[in-house]
Amino acid sequence: MKVTVDEDRCCGAGQCVLIAPEVFDQRDDDGIVVLLEPEPGADRHALVREAAAVCPAAAITLSEQD
Repeated sequence: MKVTVDEDRCCGAGQCVLIAPEVFDQRDDDGIVVLLEPEPGADRHALVREAAAVCPAAAITLSEQD
């Protein structure tokens, strides 16, 4: 799985950081979410899917890799 965050859409709510802090973080200056792990291991896929589902700005996209 590959994760991307559209910084232009991100509203800085931080819900993803609360759900998957190993994968997401927020910049101190503006609260925009950044990726710590763009290709998380299989053990984190469920958390990343949950984080994407609760993102109020729909700024997180997931793509499955072969």
